[in-house]
Amino acid sequence: MEDINQNISVQPEPPPVSKKKNRSGCISKLAKLTLILFIVWWFNNCTLKTTKAEIKSDKIKNEIKIAVLSDLHASDYPFSISNERIVKRINKINPDVVCVLGDMHSSNASEDEKQISMNLMTDIIKDGFKLYFVLGEHDDRHNEYVAKMEKNGINVLDQESETIKIKDTEITFYGISNAYFSPTFDLSNEFELNKNTYNILLAHIPMYKDYESFGADLTLCGDTHGGVIQIPFLGPAYHNSQILPELFGSKENVYDKGLFSYSGGYMFITSGIGNYPIPARFNNRPEIGEIIIKPE
Repeated sequence: MEDINQNISVQPEPPPVSKKKNRSGCISKLAKLTLILFIVWWFNNCTLKTTKAEIKSDKIKNEIKIAVLSDLHASDYPFSISNERIVKRINKINPDVVCVLGDMHSSNASEDEKQISMNLMTDIIKDGFKLYFVLGEHDDRHNEYVAKMEKNGINVLDQESETIKIKDTEITFYGISNAYFSPTFDLSNEFELNKNTYNILLAHIPMYKDYESFGADLTLCGDTHGGVIQIPFLGPAYHNSQILPELFGSKENVYDKGLFSYSGGYMFITSGIGNYPIPARFNNRPEIGEIIIKPE
């Protein structure tokens, strides 16, 4: 009987995996994911950008630059955008005039938070910039507070207009403090447009049809926070009580942020600087608007 020699190698059994190592590996992955999410959140909510828009008009004789601020919702939470950063950005833009469109503090703001918004505007003025302000629905609308603003050099346009000359161009600014319009509200009953100047309307809440009917050459608005969450290719996640309005509604009627044209002029909506009620911006960073108006 023939002998058959077989070499059989026996592999040692692998040592048992330590549950402790598995646990530490999961914790490490969770920590990395948390860090990534924090960086994404921080970038979207706590970094400031400048959004530029250029328009032309035959009423303009020289290039004019306007900085647009809105919706600071002043807060002292650790990651809020400081006044110093905003003022530094304004100085970099070096505008001919600064337009502030309301909700610079929240309706439940403390006196300290109100002072933050006040200090921001007075700091801009101290740096030599002309500044106009209109009230939003959150701002303290008491006469005493408005008087305090004006005492500090803040030009509050409360249903008022003012004409100034920037180089060789005359511009009339109109400011309205109506937080919400009634169905019968007509801006033409508040103001008569100056046909000899370039006309700019400052209004916190964007009301496209009303402003188009009024006929200012340029309307500047805030309030929307840019829809807060912007989904790539789909627009705002939620706007004017509708989910994904550009997908399920009429894209032409979504006025969330940016420059929109209307008959005879333009409306620019800034997504603002602050967060309210919570910092939840995505794909929609805090911004300062830079509007450049050039001769036709």
